[in-house]
Amino acid sequence: MKLVALISGLCLALPAWAQAAQGTSVQVMDYLRQQMALQQIPALQVAVIQQGKVVELAALGMANVEHGVPATNESVFSINSCTKAFTGVAVMQLVEAGKLRLADPISLYLDDLPPSWRALTIRQLMTHTSGLPNIIDDKESPLGGENEALSWSKVKTLPFEFAPGERYSYNQTGYVLVGKIIEKLSGESFVQFVENHQFKPAGLKHTRFGDSSDVVAHSAGAYTYSRNEGGKWLTGTRLATTYVTFPAYFRPAAGILSTSGDIAQWLLALQGGKLLKDKASLQAMWSPYVLNNGKTQGPNALLNGSALGWPVTVRGEHRAAGPIGGMRSAFFVYPEDDLSVVVLTNLQGVNPELFIDEIAGFYVPAMHPSTGFGLPPAVLPLRKMLLQRGYAEASQAWAELRARDAQALPDEDALNVWGYKLSGQQQLAQAVAVLRLNASLHPSSWNAYDSLAEILEQAGDKQGAIVNYGKSLALNADNSHASERLRALQAP
Repeated sequence: MKLVALISGLCLALPAWAQAAQGTSVQVMDYLRQQMALQQIPALQVAVIQQGKVVELAALGMANVEHGVPATNESVFSINSCTKAFTGVAVMQLVEAGKLRLADPISLYLDDLPPSWRALTIRQLMTHTSGLPNIIDDKESPLGGENEALSWSKVKTLPFEFAPGERYSYNQTGYVLVGKIIEKLSGESFVQFVENHQFKPAGLKHTRFGDSSDVVAHSAGAYTYSRNEGGKWLTGTRLATTYVTFPAYFRPAAGILSTSGDIAQWLLALQGGKLLKDKASLQAMWSPYVLNNGKTQGPNALLNGSALGWPVTVRGEHRAAGPIGGMRSAFFVYPEDDLSVVVLTNLQGVNPELFIDEIAGFYVPAMHPSTGFGLPPAVLPLRKMLLQRGYAEASQAWAELRARDAQALPDEDALNVWGYKLSGQQQLAQAVAVLRLNASLHPSSWNAYDSLAEILEQAGDKQGAIVNYGKSLALNADNSHASERLRALQAP
């Protein structure tokens, strides 16, 4: 019998549940290949856990572009700030051991603090709500480089950014302080504590601390496209390698290298009681900090809450805890759905957190993009109207909704998220309609015009892209993304 016929016969003999799982796997791989083509991602690893088992584990693309090395399940990726999730677990391990409390002021554990820092709580440090000055500069480099003492001497002279608990602002200073507390209470270096109490108990074979200065077996490398001051990376420009180092004192904030399979193994250990004994510890770790105004806030419209090293989604259904790192890696845990999704890439600027919900939708149908799941809640009434009437009616539908309840309408950020979601689903005409509406509603926003121009360019409307990049640049002369794209589009 020919091998093809044998394989075909075996597939037909599979039980219905196995055939369904096989079909899901094919759909997920097809979707990931589409994302890789759209964003020109060199390599990607994925792992999916459902009902306590790894149901998907795969590697796609090229781990090393220069030497043509394919990605495998053993390829090691930097997870950057996803490291903070491990720091969150370390803190909760000390809580379970009775060595600290989240509400404690940090002055109970650390000396030589500026007076204004002493009343800050561990929870405020962990949730980026402390208001502390940042120990990194605008280029994301530590203020004193490798010199820890110099970094501390500089950051201690800086003023608070805001009153503690007033708002969320991504901050590395708090994690360096938490690392010091962990070391003092455990008697081990931060790296040793995590290795001994997380890596080893979870049985992680490929996970370690490191950065670009280390020689790492099976390294997936790190790449980027041209970065700009507007915070965007545009595919199609020159691919370049990136070089990032994390000083030893910075390791509580970033520095773990791993594989999607190891992260999946760690998540199974975490939820299976190997790392934290009490389920209440998981709940505490994943509970968002409530600001002084009674609201939650996080990195973006999707991850709209901040917990202990874990950004979280605050929504009515299918909530998730989702660490993100380096704009290249992310993993989401959906506690109520017994589902976790891990995506690691070697390209800065991918932001996989923006499409992990869609991967989850292949396993939980209620989360499929066709339902509108994952969008900011404020856009759903408008989306419902446009699905019935057509996206060309966006302005009129907006006017009708405004007449009903102007306070319930989505803001600029929510519309922007929706537009990019549609773009990622290859619904370019719909994406253009939403972003055109956004620009008309926010005529003084350079970012609204920039986003519209980017999707117009993607849709093949060169002249429309030029016009809107021009409007963006007129509002913000420092928008290098717009100036770069204008030069490219207007080149003879």
